[in-house]
Amino acid sequence: MGQEISVSYQAVESKVYKLIDALVEGSKTAAEVQLSLQRWWRLIPPADRAVAHKYLLTVLHKSNASLAAMMEGLLAFKEFEASVEVYPEKQPKLHPIPDRAETTRPFRA
Repeated sequence: MGQEISVSYQAVESKVYKLIDALVEGSKTAAEVQLSLQRWWRLIPPADRAVAHKYLLTVLHKSNASLAAMMEGLLAFKEFEASVEVYPEKQPKLHPIPDRAETTRPFRA
């Protein structure tokens, strides 16, 4: 592995938001986003993975909470009328945050 990257909260946040944007815009599929994240993870030096894992889970949690707040806010807004079904037929499964024993290997290849 010739290329390694340094980890900062801002770098993790930027990576996550770029992947979310690509998914929303349709330039990447869910599978492509998952593969991209796995490739990115492999570039992180093993010594930095614990902090990268913490930052990644924090950013994903905040992103999820933000989306839920927007959805709840729209649904509670009396003037908002959904012209199509609000929830997709099959919602993505959200996995629970792993316990401390699993923090060293969040991605398995």
